[in-house]
Amino acid sequence: MPATMKGPAIFLAQFAGDAAPFNSWPAITKWAGGLGYRGVQVPSWDARLFDLAKAAESKTYCDELKGVAAENGVAITELSTHLQGQLIAVNPAYDAAFDAFAPEAVHGDPRARQDWAVTQMLLAAKASGNLGLEAHVTFPGALAWPFVYPWPQRPAGLIETAFAELATRWRPILDAFDAAGCDVCYEIHPGEDVFDGASFELFLDTLEGHPRCCINYDPSHFLLMQLDYLAFIDIYHSRIKAFHVKDAEFNPDGRQGVYSGYQPWLNRAGRFRSLGDGQVDFSSIFSRLAGHGYDSWAVLEWECCLKHPEDGAREGAPFIEGHIIRVTEKAFDDFAGGSIDQARIDRLLGLTRGG
Repeated sequence: MPATMKGPAIFLAQFAGDAAPFNSWPAITKWAGGLGYRGVQVPSWDARLFDLAKAAESKTYCDELKGVAAENGVAITELSTHLQGQLIAVNPAYDAAFDAFAPEAVHGDPRARQDWAVTQMLLAAKASGNLGLEAHVTFPGALAWPFVYPWPQRPAGLIETAFAELATRWRPILDAFDAAGCDVCYEIHPGEDVFDGASFELFLDTLEGHPRCCINYDPSHFLLMQLDYLAFIDIYHSRIKAFHVKDAEFNPDGRQGVYSGYQPWLNRAGRFRSLGDGQVDFSSIFSRLAGHGYDSWAVLEWECCLKHPEDGAREGAPFIEGHIIRVTEKAFDDFAGGSIDQARIDRLLGLTRGG
């Protein structure tokens, strides 16, 4: 039977804060439900909303979380470990910058930071299982990213070694999510070793096609990289198990293009925008995903260099609602058809049988 995409939903990471209604699970889910969202994607690192260790050990706690959410009209769509996933693989050039993603106790100790991140991912697998979730969103991390542009010339074997190591680190985590019945959906993103279709294929091949290695589809990054985000769906639809609905615009000029000249977000040729304010062709995206049978969640990820986040959230629910296609169970011209009449078919084709 055809299936319809679920949504609208909202990623809570950009909204969680110390002021009400963004500082507690009951309040923020009530806020989201009041805006018309039917699901929330949870930042697993934010203790104001969620206790990852407790969710991994206690199904009762998970049931309580789901119960509060349901009372406020929303479901939990996925857990996010973007920050922890990033720390599974960090090139030494980024050690100091990415220490901020981890507890202070492991700052300055890359191995301890990586061990902490692995533990977090394994907790997330158990928590996802306890919550009954089928997908999880994260970053894969990066060892090779500083060498993304081939100047100076990359040493032979550098990329192969980097992806072999990345796969070695992720394989046991993917196995843990497999045991929990949950896909790991990597956000294809600049700054990660997996930043486009070709690099995803490198990763997947090195993992020998691991069935839980999937994609969190976010067209905003593809537009900024000038990648064909509709063709991407056609190629990788069987691995797309999560969807960030995020807008962007790309306006190159005589001074800057894709790399944007170290400019702040407001002045970049490529920048993120609230839904409907950018250039992403969401009508085509929703049609393409529906045509390939995508039936998971459509989740707003709000990032905009201009608009206030609360306005973006308020506008996002009806925008997504208006784009979700209720998939039909019959063809529009069924009224003109009929039951199979083999004799009539034979006459139409000029066929004679027997004799």
